[in-house]
Amino acid sequence: MTTFLGFDFGTAKIGVAVGQSITGTATPLVTLRTVQQHPDWRRIGELIATWQPAELVVGLPCDIDGRETDIAAPAKRFARQLEGRYRLQVHMVDERLTSMEARRHLRRRPRNIEELDAIAAGLILETWFSIAVSQPSE
Repeated sequence: MTTFLGFDFGTAKIGVAVGQSITGTATPLVTLRTVQQHPDWRRIGELIATWQPAELVVGLPCDIDGRETDIAAPAKRFARQLEGRYRLQVHMVDERLTSMEARRHLRRRPRNIEELDAIAAGLILETWFSIAVSQPSE
């Protein structure tokens, strides 16, 4: 069983989820606030040490037409920083509509709005699993 961490990057908050490739499912963990406009690397490092993921997945912000949004460049930078800091392979996956779907999850059961980004991170990770499973092995 391979563990992955998924990230929903934002300039103010970063949602984090954990998932297993064998089940293709993810569980929201936490929404981290940025620290002086930078990712909370201390907390991210703690999560990586705790969960010991084999790989990481970061959502690539795209609009409804599939074009990258303005936040895509900072998300790509975050992905490169994750890879450089933790020496783990980082995948990026189109996160189109994950925030909208996360809002639907919040409406179904009473939850704190802070969980929105962590729920979105879980959806990003599950999207990655569905794509990775459908790709032929090399």
